Amino acid sequence: MPDIKLEQKFRKLGYKVIAGIDEAGRGPLAGPVVAGAVILPERIPTNSPLWRIRDSKKLSSKIREELFELIIKTALAVGIGEASPEEIDRFNIFKASLLAMARAIEALKVQPDFCLIDGAHPLPYPPCQAIIKGDSISLSIASASIIAKVARDRKMLELHNLYPVYNFHQNKGYGTKEHKQALFEKGPSPVHRVSFQPVRVCLRRV
Repeated sequence: MPDIKLEQKFRKLGYKVIAGIDEAGRGPLAGPVVAGAVILPERIPTNSPLWRIRDSKKLSSKIREELFELIIKTALAVGIGEASPEEIDRFNIFKASLLAMARAIEALKVQPDFCLIDGAHPLPYPPCQAIIKGDSISLSIASASIIAKVARDRKMLELHNLYPVYNFHQNKGYGTKEHKQALFEKGPSPVHRVSFQPVRVCLRRV
């Protein structure tokens, strides 16, 4: 269960404003990669509903939506950043994910002096610590994972309205059998990642 021990550890080292950072959407064949940045209150009461927060992958979409609204209301600051499919194709998904994270930090109304980032790769600025499986350890990172996941899912619903043949409202851009079949029959849309192999193969057919 995620807690705030890491946040407390770095506050004891002199950092005052600590943000958790996570991203959603590295694996899909379409749509942006989206990052969330969250600065939680320094003290969280034991009866706070924030303790319901978990890694977004372990929650139902209904619970994620509820916790998304809770985080927006309760956090000191929330930032959302994204990198487009074009940027993913231009830079690669790893660099695009870091770009989305940097944009999420920039979107915070309060700038952090330290960041806890899910994964193995820190950002060059601000000072930060990369935490493998951080969304299962840090409440700030788990909060950011929910912000990123819900924000991206909502974006994919918007894209479904533009390109309904791919059923983005259900697959969220991931390479399901149904999605790949639509790619094979219709070819890629403008929001597909043409550098990803399944899309690239279909692009050669049209």
